[in-house]
Amino acid sequence: MAHVSTSVPVKASPFSGFFEGFFSWLVHIAEANARVAQIENLQRMTDEQLAAKGLKRSDIARHVFRDILYI
Repeated sequence: MAHVSTSVPVKASPFSGFFEGFFSWLVHIAEANARVAQIENLQRMTDEQLAAKGLKRSDIARHVFRDILYI
């Protein structure tokens, strides 16, 4: 059995890098906004409500950013 692989070089336009960076920046802003909203929601909770979720008020930011912070 023969396997054939071909690749076609993609000509990048001069604007492709700009747009890729711009859209990446927009995604970053949207993700950051969602995290801020999550922090605000958790901050509104009482200490008892946070304890029920297994959180302390001082651990809210660490909890929200746990996937990107290594603390």
